[in-house]
Amino acid sequence: MPSVFSHAAVPLALTCIAGLRLIPPRLAVLAVACAALPDADVIGYHLGVSLGAPLGHRGITHSFAFAACVAAAGAALLARRLGARPAIVAAVLLASTASHGLLDTLTDGGHGVALLLPFSSERFFAPWRPIHVSPLDASRFFSERGLRIVASELRWIWLPAAVLGVGGALVRRALGARGGPKQPGPSPSPSRAASRRAGGRAVFTGARDRR
Repeated sequence: MPSVFSHAAVPLALTCIAGLRLIPPRLAVLAVACAALPDADVIGYHLGVSLGAPLGHRGITHSFAFAACVAAAGAALLARRLGARPAIVAAVLLASTASHGLLDTLTDGGHGVALLLPFSSERFFAPWRPIHVSPLDASRFFSERGLRIVASELRWIWLPAAVLGVGGALVRRALGARGGPKQPGPSPSPSRAASRRAGGRAVFTGARDRR
């Protein structure tokens, strides 16, 4: 798996692209937590659950079905508190949670990811796996190998996420500026407005005299 910190890159990029009006800060924070949530299954690893079991690492919590359940629960229970529409909450939480398993398929080690549980126990890897796998034992992360993992995640996760996030934010602002309301023109000065009123009275008076 990528380290638990790097899974936050996806919801942060989504927030940059969509903006805080669509994804409020509370929703963004929850999305970051949901992106890391699937790795709660490491508890089973330390309790002796087999890695290949449905409740093992990269099992049911890494599946699309689990992501859908998290998204549905968040939308139904927290949308009002998060200050966002239920459909937005569901979409953001679904993308953030599901991205965890998809990123894990890009790593160069460990077991495959059971993306389709409970409908299929097959485990998947992507054809291209450039990300160095992070160890389940956190103590092994602080080593020379850990530095290589960090460098790999910066290159293959954080850099693309930053490019997409910043690029999406720039496009959003450009579209907003182009489609925004037109600025009203300057109001006439008091003297000019007075002269117009005076001219109007003169024309009216002249017309009445001619009659």
